[in-house]
Amino acid sequence: MPVTVSPDTFTYVSFQSATIQRIADELVAAFGLQDRIVTIHVDETSPLARTDMQIVDGAIVIRAASGAFEDTRKPRQQSETITATALGRVLLRASDRLDGGFGEAPPDDELSLAQVAAWETYCIGRLERLGVHVNRQRWLYNFRNRHGFTDAGDIAFDALWSSPGLTWAQLCSISESALASRPPVATSSPAAR
Repeated sequence: MPVTVSPDTFTYVSFQSATIQRIADELVAAFGLQDRIVTIHVDETSPLARTDMQIVDGAIVIRAASGAFEDTRKPRQQSETITATALGRVLLRASDRLDGGFGEAPPDDELSLAQVAAWETYCIGRLERLGVHVNRQRWLYNFRNRHGFTDAGDIAFDALWSSPGLTWAQLCSISESALASRPPVATSSPAAR
């Protein structure tokens, strides 16, 4: 099934819909999603780096703010690497939900921040193995912010990053093990004030 991108022509940003489509086509083929309709809507008026994905009757609908595809060093210019990373993350989440043991995962807007960070780590690690250039340290920092800056958290990150195949239950178990290793948050008692 073909990937469609809208708009066809960008006015506010220097993006090419053909570039987005080519990258999406390559990712769709790599993830075995060729039998799915994939539609990508880009809001070129928003500099936010936000993407979301919905599965509607088996079709994958991606909505992205233009900041999600933008070169961080060249405002309003498209980065192929950043586009591949952003699209790859949401397409892998769609693939996981459709075919990869994530059927019981809550809707995206009901995921905890720790669950989102764990799932993104799992997705980005797979993208790296496909040859997409990623900044591992950025994703490690994101994971640590949600799971704690601990050795157990780093071990959990490595397990998610390097895993070729997980189910939702396995991903949650790894995430929860990292969360459990965080030191307790210090609170002051009223008497100590």
